[in-house]
Amino acid sequence: MPVQALVMLAAGIGVPLLAALNARLGAHLGSPAAAATILFCVALAATLAVLLVLDPRPVMRAATAPKHLFLGGLCVAFYVLSVTYVAPTFGVGNAIFFVLIGQLLSAALIDHFGLFGARMEPFTLKRGTGLALMALGVWVTQRA
Repeated sequence: MPVQALVMLAAGIGVPLLAALNARLGAHLGSPAAAATILFCVALAATLAVLLVLDPRPVMRAATAPKHLFLGGLCVAFYVLSVTYVAPTFGVGNAIFFVLIGQLLSAALIDHFGLFGARMEPFTLKRGTGLALMALGVWVTQRA
């Protein structure tokens, strides 16, 4: 298995952990927004440490980046806030189920159209069948 696959597997394992931990922190604090804020502060410290160790020079080029590329930060904030609010009452499994379905759909669209510089992967019947089977598999795990 390539290193990239292992890294992404670890990231995938982290998504429900993040949801469960942050939902619990939000309940403990009595404020999902406060939990999300704390999460982002910890994330900022961790990514800043990695940046400083690797190479901080690319930060200087951020001012010249197209502004729409920063919308990813809003996507992360929306995800963290929504899962922190929703998971305690909806369930982590149910929340992640819908996150995964959304990821499958948006990934297929991004790849099909090559959006944001992504490698183009046409949406074929074979790919659609695979995505439908993945979605069905995720659904079955929540109904078992």
